[in-house]
Amino acid sequence: MATPVEKWVEEQAGLAKPDQIYWCDGSEEEAHKLIEIGMKKEKIGDNPIFQELNQKVWPKSYLHRSHPTDVARTEQLTFVCHPQKDQAGPTNNWMAPAEAKEKLTKLTDGCMRGKTMYVLPYMMGHPDSPYAKSCVQVTDVSYVAVSMRIMTRMGKNVLDKIGNTDNFVKGLHSVGDFDPNRRLIMHFPQESLVWSIGSGYGGNALLGKKCFSLRIASCLGQREGWLAEHMVVMGIQDPQGKITYITASFPSACGKTNLAMLESALPGYKIWTLGDDIAWLNIGPDGRLYAINPESGFFGVAPGTSMKTNPNMVRTLKKSKFYPTLFTNVALDLDKNVPWWEGADGPVPKRVADWQGKPWTPGQEGKAAHPNSRFTVSLYNAPTLSKEFDNPQGVPISAILLGGRRTQLIPLVAESFDWAHGVFMGARTGSETTAAAAGKTGVLRRDPMSMLPFCGYNMGDYFGHWLDMGKRLKHPPKIYAVNWFRTDDQGKFIWPGFGDNIRVLKWILARANNDVGVKDTPVGLLPNPADLDLSGLSIPKEKMEKLFEIDRQGWQDELKEIDAFLGQFGDHLPAEIRQQRDTLAKRLG
Repeated sequence: MATPVEKWVEEQAGLAKPDQIYWCDGSEEEAHKLIEIGMKKEKIGDNPIFQELNQKVWPKSYLHRSHPTDVARTEQLTFVCHPQKDQAGPTNNWMAPAEAKEKLTKLTDGCMRGKTMYVLPYMMGHPDSPYAKSCVQVTDVSYVAVSMRIMTRMGKNVLDKIGNTDNFVKGLHSVGDFDPNRRLIMHFPQESLVWSIGSGYGGNALLGKKCFSLRIASCLGQREGWLAEHMVVMGIQDPQGKITYITASFPSACGKTNLAMLESALPGYKIWTLGDDIAWLNIGPDGRLYAINPESGFFGVAPGTSMKTNPNMVRTLKKSKFYPTLFTNVALDLDKNVPWWEGADGPVPKRVADWQGKPWTPGQEGKAAHPNSRFTVSLYNAPTLSKEFDNPQGVPISAILLGGRRTQLIPLVAESFDWAHGVFMGARTGSETTAAAAGKTGVLRRDPMSMLPFCGYNMGDYFGHWLDMGKRLKHPPKIYAVNWFRTDDQGKFIWPGFGDNIRVLKWILARANNDVGVKDTPVGLLPNPADLDLSGLSIPKEKMEKLFEIDRQGWQDELKEIDAFLGQFGDHLPAEIRQQRDTLAKRLG
């Protein structure tokens, strides 16, 4: 008799009508086979799905070019389909479930004719973790099947774990015909279902990524009493060998991956990576907050990645432990057959094909690599991988960092007065936009906890859920707002960032252990100048002061913008958040 998984797959095949169905087992042998299929049989336009790169320089690496209209998350085509619009809240696109399914059914009917339907059974999280979730996705493109093997724990054992139950997250995906007018990414939180058509791009197609591990998982977390967050998970080892674990949220392209794999500028400090994008936070039996990374790979932004900015990521990409590594929409050095992007090490190659395969020369309009070009590589390749990565219980969290890209106003680091104030800090977070989302860059948008595009339910209720979590924690972590991006009067970054961010982390560790005091200000607790380790740096005193300057008029203006943003949540906004806002106004005088 067919299991619930088999029945569900049969139903999807009945709608999509593929020529054949292939059940993936997650093995290395299979990955080789899928790469071969992608090089020889499957195409997007005139391009094969995969093109082999120079294996001596970039072992086990392949190039993928996506459809030219399909290069970033399409937030305007992404919907959360709760029964009531109010449940989705003002920051999500909402569609009634019945209407959404009617539209999707028309678009999906026969969309896999002439193709193979790949069935991907995978776990988000370690299979032995009490916090992990079993999932099954179907797709019609080898790129997604291979990428999901890198990004998740894929294998037959997942089907054994699901067994004869209906307890799995479902994902139906097809690239369709890539027509942006026939592209939709729909989430059905009540059914733990994601249904996506018309896009082969990362977060729209690798449904374990943002679609499940944030949008659907945030709804599960609200129901089950945990948090699904857009956060780095990392360990900081001090010179005495003690490791302290933190999480940190940053919007896309604000340095999350660089932070997660930071090479310390201070001797004796080391970073151990557990994840660069997603954290599931649960309250452990001891009343502390524990984090797991549900993923097992990096899906990082390529431009700007180099031995200077992120040496450990370059080492990860060049390591060949886990097969394969994929580069999406980067440029190609035609003479060496190696990937290239703006900000890569070494000189600009003489002969370059751009991200669409067209000839490109330095100085011409447009970038050679797409600004949102990506690499997909296994976490197990990382030289900084924490030995706790596969610990089913996760790691205990001592501090939570909330970051954003702000050229003015927000100090380098500020500690919250308490948990509720920390939640308010997160609720008011804003960031200047980057290329990871379609639209203009450099515009300030509010992005609470960096979750604006990913929270699967009403964000007012989400703030309430954060407040409730704090009340249930016996030992809540301290919460910090950080900002590496403040500029001087010439528009140049004041703080060197990258490996020097360890200096801020060192102070945060000292605070976690109550080893140093703080300066009380209207916006939070700031470091005393003498407590920030600036050895070896030559930042003038007046510029350091600017990093921590509290511009009261600027904050008054900021409050108006915060009011406008929080006002949209109406009765869903917790009273405690309103109180925090009023207290800040009083502190500013």
